[in-house]
Amino acid sequence: MYYETFGQMKKMLGHLEKWLEAGAEYAKTKPFDPNVLVGVRLAPDQFPLSRQVQTACDTAKLGASRLTGKAAPSQPDTEQTIEELRARVRSVVAYLDGFSAKDFDGAATRSVTQPRWEGKVMTGADYFREHVVPNFYFHVTHSYALLRHNGVNVGKRDFLGALTQRLP
Repeated sequence: MYYETFGQMKKMLGHLEKWLEAGAEYAKTKPFDPNVLVGVRLAPDQFPLSRQVQTACDTAKLGASRLTGKAAPSQPDTEQTIEELRARVRSVVAYLDGFSAKDFDGAATRSVTQPRWEGKVMTGADYFREHVVPNFYFHVTHSYALLRHNGVNVGKRDFLGALTQRLP
């Protein structure tokens, strides 16, 4: 389950990278500086696009790290351009490519914590179900919504991507 879900997260991060590319292409047609999109927000109290992308990436990266015990690469959240955000997404996909199903053995019972929890812990299963999956999709969806709201031509098919359909 863990390995498969992180596989889906890799797929969604790949979509996110394409949406960012579409944003840069859209800006060229108007024309405006595509990096304006990096700072757009849906509401004044919400994160801008840059932070949405960074947090989606961190949730996937740190989720896999905490569930497997493998160190995650440090990324300083300094991206200021669409291209830098795309590079961040690609680097996290490459990191996730390094995992196998075996790496997640024992993940459900692993004790997980993070600094902002002030010493509290969760089981790996609870952490994955209650934090990693919903937090990842929250920030990926906000990234999509920010780009869509600002005129980038992305739709539901871009969000879902290719499906593994076959004839019966």
